[in-house]
Order: sequence, then structure tokens, then C-alpha cells
Amino acid sequence: MNKYGLHGKLTATSENAQKLADILIIASQLISTAKGCLLYMVSLDETDPNSVWVTEAWDSKTDHQNSLQIDGVKELISEAIPLLSEKPELGQELTILGGYGIK
Repeated sequence: MNKYGLHGKLTATSENAQKLADILIIASQLISTAKGCLLYMVSLDETDPNSVWVTEAWDSKTDHQNSLQIDGVKELISEAIPLLSEKPELGQELTILGGYGIK
């Protein structure tokens, strides 16, 4: 039952973490109906006021890649980029083996 997962940190410019998180939450609503989307979770870091974490679970890597083509997603990415202080750390690709909530 292997699934595809991503977990990464986005670092916002000073005092823009909530604005960045808000954009990502809108993105989560757009892709929530995408084929294969199991989870798209946006979190603020309790120890770093400029960090936003995104955790995703998908049926496959292809489903994740296809979600980037959904209307409005690229526009939200364009809105988010100026709020970043550095390149996103979205490099943790995971093979999800199972666990509660993953079907």
C-alpha cells in the first residue's frame, strides 16, 4: 500500500508566515478534490515564527505532479514566492507505508 508523501518547510520573510500559510490553505482547498490527494496539511512552527510546514500524502507522485496543473494553483504559487525569504525546503519525499488515517 505504498503512497507518496512530501514534507517540507517554507521560510517566510519577517512577519509574513501567516500570510504565506493563508495562501497555502487556499491552495489546499483547490487541490483537496484532486485525484489521489489524501492529505494537505499546513502548519505554523511553534519555535520559528517565520516557518510554515506543509505535509502532503498522495496515492502517487504522478497525482501530486498533476495537482500543480489545477486552475488557480500556479497563481497561488506566484503569490507565495515573494513572501519567501529563501528557497523552499520541500525536498523530503517519503514513501508512506501506512498508519492511522491513510487508506
